[in-house]
Amino acid sequence: MGSRNFLKVIVQNFDVLAGPLVTLAYPLYASIRAIESKSRADDKQWLTYWVLYSLVALFELTFAKVIEWFPIWPYAKLIATCWLVLPHFNGASHVYEHFIRPCIVNAQTVDIWYIPRKKGIFSKPDDILTAAEKYIEENGPEEFEKLISKTNRVSRSRRNSRRNSSYTISEEANGYNCYDSYNIFHQPVYQSYT
Repeated sequence: MGSRNFLKVIVQNFDVLAGPLVTLAYPLYASIRAIESKSRADDKQWLTYWVLYSLVALFELTFAKVIEWFPIWPYAKLIATCWLVLPHFNGASHVYEHFIRPCIVNAQTVDIWYIPRKKGIFSKPDDILTAAEKYIEENGPEEFEKLISKTNRVSRSRRNSRRNSSYTISEEANGYNCYDSYNIFHQPVYQSYT
């Protein structure tokens, strides 16, 4: 009778007992072996496993109250972890190759300005006009005017800074003392070393 109760407790708490062995103990041992081996395949397997384990742990921490409503979650997690961990399946490498790597390698950059790509020799010369029209459609004419005024301010400040630096350079080239002009790079620095 005592052994029957013991087995019943083990079966009812199988996920609690096997979880740490499958999710932590064996992966730690295998990760140490992977560090010591010369193969890159096992490194990728275990690095990917730890990334996925971290994501699952974050998911569990974030949605702990929701997960409590699903009594099957610990068993599903144990089965999924076994698939990720066991060398026969190499699930972590599979997830990396088929889901993570395509997202990283084929990542598309998104620009605020939409400028159509030129399709050939006879492409439209008004690509910037098309981009401006699209921006106005999405954000409105007021935002477009704000963008233009901001761009004008930035370009004026760049032109002024270029003029000031070229004025100083031309005065230096002519042999004039340029310390009178406002340029912090050419002001004399007096420093005492006492």
